[in-house]
Amino acid sequence: MSYAVIRTGGKQYRVSPGLTLAVEKLDGKVGDPVAFHEVLLTSDDNGLRVGDPLLEDSTVDGVIVGQNRGRRILVYKKKRRKNYRRRQGHRQYETTVQVTEIH
Repeated sequence: MSYAVIRTGGKQYRVSPGLTLAVEKLDGKVGDPVAFHEVLLTSDDNGLRVGDPLLEDSTVDGVIVGQNRGRRILVYKKKRRKNYRRRQGHRQYETTVQVTEIH
């Protein structure tokens, strides 16, 4: 089974063909192709290749299958005995990508 480790949005993901994952927001519409050029590692029948820090000749291709927002996160601040309370919610924009091919 072949897989790769890519970096996008400040995070690293282990991906393989056919996998669907949610990453930080990428520009594009549903159905648009997307390519990840920051490939850190690949593994296939020929063995393991590790970049230093990136592999120059490797890319991971995918298709955008959704543009949505993640789950709600609550941020709560309080100072005791001062009657200071603040509550704020946040939902991060995210893109759902289906990986099609590893080069």
